[in-house]
Amino acid sequence: MPSYLSPGVYVEEVEAGARPIEGVGTSVAAFLGFAPQGPLNEPTLVTNWSQYVGVFGDFVEGSYLASAVYGYFANGGGNCYVVRIGGSGDGVAGQLPGGAAAGTAGGGSAAEALLGGFRVRALPGVTGEITVEVGAAEGEAPPNEAFKLVIKVDGEEKETYPSVSARRGKDNVVTKVKEKSQLIALEEVSRAAASTKPDTGAVVLAAGAAAAPAPAGSGTIELSADDYIGDADQRTGFGGLEAIDEITMVSVPDLMSAHQRGILDAETVISVQQALIAHCELMGDRVAILDAPPGLSPQQIKNWRMDTAGFDSKFATLYYPWVKVFDPSVGRNSFVPPSGHIAGVWARNDASRGVHKAPANEVLRGAVGLQTQITKGEHDLLNPIGVNCVRAFPGRGIRVWGARTLSSDAAWRYLNVRRLFNYLEESILTGTQWVVFEPNDDALWARIRRTISAFLVNEWRKGALFGLTPDEAFYVKCDRETNPAESIDSGQVICEVGVAPVKPAEFVVFRLAQLSGGTGSVDE
Repeated sequence: MPSYLSPGVYVEEVEAGARPIEGVGTSVAAFLGFAPQGPLNEPTLVTNWSQYVGVFGDFVEGSYLASAVYGYFANGGGNCYVVRIGGSGDGVAGQLPGGAAAGTAGGGSAAEALLGGFRVRALPGVTGEITVEVGAAEGEAPPNEAFKLVIKVDGEEKETYPSVSARRGKDNVVTKVKEKSQLIALEEVSRAAASTKPDTGAVVLAAGAAAAPAPAGSGTIELSADDYIGDADQRTGFGGLEAIDEITMVSVPDLMSAHQRGILDAETVISVQQALIAHCELMGDRVAILDAPPGLSPQQIKNWRMDTAGFDSKFATLYYPWVKVFDPSVGRNSFVPPSGHIAGVWARNDASRGVHKAPANEVLRGAVGLQTQITKGEHDLLNPIGVNCVRAFPGRGIRVWGARTLSSDAAWRYLNVRRLFNYLEESILTGTQWVVFEPNDDALWARIRRTISAFLVNEWRKGALFGLTPDEAFYVKCDRETNPAESIDSGQVICEVGVAPVKPAEFVVFRLAQLSGGTGSVDE
């Protein structure tokens, strides 16, 4: 209390009522992946696509980081943190793991072979045995330089080019393949060799096989699980994200890229995903967005999810299948992991509806197709095991059609419930820091109850909590019962808070009954 030593009028500022709790942000993503430039193993704040390009470079064939960040911003994402991994630290610009140089046509190939004067490569994301056959051109009296190109996957014909040529012009085989092929890339070995029609025959590519080792001194960068997991003290990998409190979702789009290019095997990929889940569980305020392996059927995804990966966490989600988007690095559409686009949908949903709304039944902006068209029967197989499907609906576009975590606990089955609790916990934690070192008595307990109750009433009014009245939606208990003498002597204040979250209407059921004419009535 101030001391008054002379007569006069004095003004004092005093606190009145509860101290308000402000809601924390819920829509800050973190991405780990490969980039041709930028700081290595250093979480860097990026606020828009132009800033990302300026720091980390543009799209690069064989890398999915740029596509993920672009999809994040296109779908409504705001701030995000980007961690470039896989560099050697020598400052060589344009270098990606495996020796793929930024902007080169040969970057990121999974398998390649020579076809006459052309080099044939399997595109990233394509799996199986690819056969490229050269035969006689179709049509009446085709030119002597024309030939037919047939591409098969596991013996099944997938793409056919009836009449193409090695010469320059509209029928040039390299141009045609670049415009249309979803399976291979074709490039000239040399102009002189590529000007001659390739001999009739076939070459076979083992898509998904490891690329041949680069020669010594080529700058090839080795990669392991430790590059992703990192170290908290050194601020690398996932560990570097521990120091950033505002992150709420984490994605590693280039994990599958490393697997496709033979840098990481399947077991290492799963171990990195498990480490990402462990990071999110340790932090307790963020959720992992996992990508499924590319090119798998719904039954294979089910087996991978249940038997191979075995995920079980309320801090992780899994989305399937991969989505087709335009890839400026190769000038055509290609398949990419959906996690970056999904993170943008989460952010857009939070801004328009709130974190309590399940981020599903939302259009996936930028997606022009799906790697697998899922039927309702196949969706019935995947939804109960926590695989969130992306589906295409006639007249309604491509939409996210699932909002589950990977938890076997029914209480944490829905993603919006997990993220709502993350939001409430962080907001209350941040908004009650003033309590520390206050006198631990009934007056303090009452102030805590008022502060938290006022915050939860606002959330109930937004529709985040279930109940017709605040009493049905939540309770806050902080009194002599929760704070016995023993806890007071230990310097503890214990406040118990219970909330009733709103769960999504995942299954909408209408029951229709047939009424006999003139004998029934409908009550309004």
